Amino acid sequence: MPILGAFVVPHPPLIVKEIGKGDENEVRKTVESYQTVAQKIKDLKPDTIIISSPHTEYYYDAFPVLKEEKLRGSFKRFGCSEVTFEEENDIELVEEIIKQSNRVVKVDEDIELDHGTMVPLYFIRQEYQDFKIIVIGLSGLANYEHYKVGKAIQEATEKLNRRVVYIASGDLSHKQQEYGPYGFAEEGPIYDEKMMNILGTASFKELITFDEELCQKAADCGHRSFTIMAGVLDGIEVIPKILSHENITGVGYGVVTYEIVDKVEDRHFLEEYLKEEKERIKKQREQADDYVKLAVQTIYEYIQNKRVLECPKNLPDELITNRRGTFVTIYKMNRLRGCIGTIKPTRENAALEIIGNAISAATTDFRFEEVVEEELDYLEIHVDVLFPLEKINSIEELDVKKYGIVVSSGFKKGVLLPNIDSIHTVEEQIRIAKEKGNISDNEDYSIERFEVKRHE
Repeated sequence: MPILGAFVVPHPPLIVKEIGKGDENEVRKTVESYQTVAQKIKDLKPDTIIISSPHTEYYYDAFPVLKEEKLRGSFKRFGCSEVTFEEENDIELVEEIIKQSNRVVKVDEDIELDHGTMVPLYFIRQEYQDFKIIVIGLSGLANYEHYKVGKAIQEATEKLNRRVVYIASGDLSHKQQEYGPYGFAEEGPIYDEKMMNILGTASFKELITFDEELCQKAADCGHRSFTIMAGVLDGIEVIPKILSHENITGVGYGVVTYEIVDKVEDRHFLEEYLKEEKERIKKQREQADDYVKLAVQTIYEYIQNKRVLECPKNLPDELITNRRGTFVTIYKMNRLRGCIGTIKPTRENAALEIIGNAISAATTDFRFEEVVEEELDYLEIHVDVLFPLEKINSIEELDVKKYGIVVSSGFKKGVLLPNIDSIHTVEEQIRIAKEKGNISDNEDYSIERFEVKRHE
């Protein structure tokens, strides 16, 4: 089997003895675990070591991979110029990975190796030298997209019959202790406990479905790196072993090894997840009201046939006789996929308003690519019907759960719907609305509020 083994490792420069100068002994268990990992890799004798690092180049909507034949770096920025690296890139395998995934792209420029890559190499090089490397970065895309890239890596290694070890470089929470680099948050230890349980039992489906808000509050580093690794191990039975977990410096460091057993049919976690999501959306749509069904029907008709839906004749009177502003919001796998709306009516009735905004949300939201047919069965669609705008005299009249807002300055406007999960205060709501409207802090602005009736 081309995939010989996989490892989760942290990357604190402190554990490089030329940098730590004795302080590495504070996390002795992590250092000893790294030495064990290096010995295991020596025993496996891989042709290529693939490392996913949170600290190499980063693209929001793609996965960057280093392209140069020789990859170089040093720990100079950490006060250590004498430890340097010059690695041979496995260009052939890079090209094959790109063929297997249109999300993987080469980095345009020649950049140095980052510490998320060099710390693992530092320990591996002490035991084993005869290998090439590949360095791949993370993206701002959803967890399932990271898993898909991992699957593409597995397919590429099989196509070339390349003997590969995968290194998922990444720290855990950075909010473990008050004295740590980011202070303390109660979500820090919670994240580490959950993650070490997932990694230690190889329950990789949970990496796909993991609460992204918890990741953010815990200031994680490696979650998406671990999720790529999970995809690399898709359909493979593994024996996981936790070598260590420490949080002495205020940052969580976990080391886990995965011994390869054999291919199996019951560990295709992405397929399971997509099947469950498709069924969830199907049941949701069966229970939806006429507003949501109209938006869904509109999007299917336009994406599949490039036709604007004619207004159905059997709609409730309120959709035909009322003129209202509406917003259509599209989610995919619990992430925003598009949102377009009108704060005041612009068409003959609410039904036509929904039809127009549904098409726009699916095709013209500048933040996203146009929805494609393969996505349709996974889209969760909400419709907000707006009540008339009301001017306010004080922010005391606002409520983030009840009211949306329009912040205006001249011709510039920023609109924000109410009851958005990530917005908890009126101040946040105003700040984000101003950003959306490109309204600076030194400009005069006015605020109007509005209520909505949400159809989900």
